[in-house]
Amino acid sequence: MDSQKKEYNIKRYDLSEDKSLRPWSAADEYLLQTFQELDTQPAQIGIYNDRFGFLACHLHSFNPTLVLTHKSQEKAIQANLIASNIPLVKFIDPLSAFENQLDFALLKIPKSLGLFQLFLEQIAHNSTSDVTVVGAFMTRHFSPRLLEIAQEYFEVVEQSRALKKARLLILKQKKETTKKEMITSLSYNGQAYKQYPGVFSSERIDYATQFLLEHLTIKETDQQVLDLGAGNGVIANEILKQQPNAEMHLMDDAHLAVASAKLNIQGDNVHHHLNNDLSIFDENTFDLIVTNPPFHFEYEINIQVPLALFKACFRYLKKGGSLQIVGNTHLNYKVHLQRIFPSVEVVAENKKFVVYKCVK
Repeated sequence: MDSQKKEYNIKRYDLSEDKSLRPWSAADEYLLQTFQELDTQPAQIGIYNDRFGFLACHLHSFNPTLVLTHKSQEKAIQANLIASNIPLVKFIDPLSAFENQLDFALLKIPKSLGLFQLFLEQIAHNSTSDVTVVGAFMTRHFSPRLLEIAQEYFEVVEQSRALKKARLLILKQKKETTKKEMITSLSYNGQAYKQYPGVFSSERIDYATQFLLEHLTIKETDQQVLDLGAGNGVIANEILKQQPNAEMHLMDDAHLAVASAKLNIQGDNVHHHLNNDLSIFDENTFDLIVTNPPFHFEYEINIQVPLALFKACFRYLKKGGSLQIVGNTHLNYKVHLQRIFPSVEVVAENKKFVVYKCVK
């Protein structure tokens, strides 16, 4: 297959102020190079974990289907495609079926091994018998568990030589497998919460969220409530135990988080939103916004995302409404919050976490 020479001006679209970060890695480059060196063109291609569209842009002429895990990922890829005058490609989420059976998949291996297995599970049941999967990872992120998971689905599991500190995992000869139930169960306050792989804190309700829940203050007038970065819905559910008639909105950037929350919390007054942007609401809407805000994506830390969310929360709270947050002590959110809110109170603090209450 002839190599494509065109260069694309791909941007990150993630608010990061770290100019050293690129919108692709050596692992992405290795995947692209490997595909371009194929002797024959696959008929149906799936691309996994292409965060900003590096692979989507370079391989758009092959009509790939991109499997997306985040709304922010979809927005970034669409922006880069539009900027390069490329028609939009097909998108699906990790729980959906492909329109056509795959015979080739390119997979940037995620940090979450559970999510890696979910990707392989989707490929296994949406592909031809001779499908080939080429995964890529940075060598420093290797885990023997990667090989163990891959061997559950494929007879041939091979690693490539390292190139620019990246390595390939090449999977062939698909095994016949029965569909797995890829849902785990977590417990909090006497209640079980179902959760798909790849959702934050896979083994327990994380300690920061537990600390926040122990120190939440809910008023009777808190009738319009937003759980921002809702995950599996545990915070929203605990609030509804105190305010069962409140209009509860759960928003998360991650497809699998929203899907998990829908398993755990439903009702006429419960609204699920897949988004990373509060502009879908009217300003001055909420009496209360509660969040354990994200500050990392895969292996990167990015405090600019929660800071942007804090500014948005101020606009979308009613006057007198409160934003209640938990954060790691070292992030020092208070300095930033005091620039936005007239009242910022430290409600509780321990060695690891701080709970803030900010009033508009």
